[in-house]
Amino acid sequence: MNANTAFSPSSLSILSLLTPAHIETDVVARNRSELFAEIGAMFAREGLTAKPLIDALEIREKMGSTALGQGVAIPHGRIKNLAQARAAFLRTQSPIDFDAPDKKPVDLFFVLLVPEHATEQHLQLLSELAQLVGDRAFRDSLHAAADDAAVFALLQQYGRKEKQ
Repeated sequence: MNANTAFSPSSLSILSLLTPAHIETDVVARNRSELFAEIGAMFAREGLTAKPLIDALEIREKMGSTALGQGVAIPHGRIKNLAQARAAFLRTQSPIDFDAPDKKPVDLFFVLLVPEHATEQHLQLLSELAQLVGDRAFRDSLHAAADDAAVFALLQQYGRKEKQ
């Protein structure tokens, strides 16, 4: 991580942050800790240190669940020395308890990591995600997607629709 890399809180879209390397559709996780370990491992493969990411996600969850309901959660955290926002999508093989407001377990996880000073961008990206997953047809499509590539294609297609 290079803390001196330029960071722009402007019009960055959550869909532009989701790359094929940040999509996993067959995640085995029985609980939050295992899920966060998977997220840490995902970002560690590209050179980030897993522990601060996991710690930030756990700290945020202690403040209140990031589950939105309808089987969706948006674990997120501010990361010290992170140069730019990062995002990921994980779908677990089996839903896990995430203290959702509707009491339903969660299997669709959009992860958002932002630099610790990126307050406006953080809120903008969270708002965009909440709107995105509020679309039932979109959630159903995420569940039906056969694999990582199908999810990525779905996200790209949705991104093109949003720009029109």
